Order: sequence, then structure tokens, then C-alpha cells
Amino acid sequence: MRPTAWIPAALLAAGLMAGCAGFKTVTSEVSTYGDWPAGRAAGSYAIERLPSQQAAKSDEQQMIEGSASLALQAAGFVPAAAGTQPDVVVQIGARVTRQERAPWDDPLWWNPRFSRWAVVGWPGPYWATRMRLDTPEYQREVGVLIRDRATGQPLYEARARNDGITSGGQTMLTAMFTAALKEFPKVQNESHDVDVILP
Repeated sequence: MRPTAWIPAALLAAGLMAGCAGFKTVTSEVSTYGDWPAGRAAGSYAIERLPSQQAAKSDEQQMIEGSASLALQAAGFVPAAAGTQPDVVVQIGARVTRQERAPWDDPLWWNPRFSRWAVVGWPGPYWATRMRLDTPEYQREVGVLIRDRATGQPLYEARARNDGITSGGQTMLTAMFTAALKEFPKVQNESHDVDVILP
């Protein structure tokens, strides 16, 4: 029978604190497509809701649009003034999928010394701290499609995705939309990592 792996609480806490610095940077896999006209400025934009988005919960859709708007403005676009026609129309989307983990997903599930399914803690005569490491995984993805308002021609498409142990919320969505448009108007079809530093 193999002994349970234990980690001193102080050492575990120090490791968690050291990892906090990494939480300030969000890394997403980004792919971009299109043919933005050379010399064309970003211009004004308006976000267009698809029928399914019009039927969605308004609070959630407004949160997604707010995150996308911050990224669009960081890329040089400006919101179209009320009563005016925008230069481009933008369609956006966001998806977060929760994936449950099972012990057999871990190649080291059989070894409690190395498996993330092990229980860790600090044994003592009066107390013990235990933490399960069987957290779910969230697959997050955002997409942006920019079309010329006058002709309807698609000019630029960007997608960003990453995984994590939480759904992320608006801060994560903003970082991912920012990553998707960070290299605008450059196009790179191959998936590549883009870092965004959180405020």
C-alpha cells in the first residue's frame, strides 16, 4: 500500500502565492484571417446582433459586447456616433464550455504521488488541511468578424481560445477579445500564442 503524499501547508501556501504573479497574464491561442485593405484606417464600428443573440439574456450579451468594444477601441476603432452610419459592422461571439474531469483522464491516476487526483495536506495531531485536485476544466473561445458596412464584404476575422479551471467572467472575455485583435490588421492563419497583461 503506497503512502499518501503530503505537502506542508506553509510550502503549499508559498507556492500558491508565487503563482499569483502569473495570473496577471492571460495567454490565448489566436488565429486571424482576411485581407484588410492597405492604408485603410480602422474607422467607426457598430456591433450587429445575430437573431440568436437578440433572443439571449440581455445582461450576458451586453457583457460580451462591452468586452469586445474595449478590444475594438484598443485596436483603433471608435464607436459610431448616434444617428450616423459606421464604417464597419462587427459580429462577435463567445463560448465557454465546462468539461468534467474523470480520474482516468489523468495518465498518472494510478499513482497518488504524482496524480492531480491525490489528496494533499499536512498531517498533525490536532488538524489537517486537505484539498481535492479534481477541478473541472473550462474551454473558452471568442470570435470577431469585421465587415465593410457599405458592401458587406468580410474584411477581418479573429478567433482566440484558452482553457482554465474557471469560467473567467468579463475580465477573461476582455483579455481574450483583446488578444484576438491585438495584432490587427496583421493576419496570421496559424494558431499562435498572444499574451495580454491584466490591469
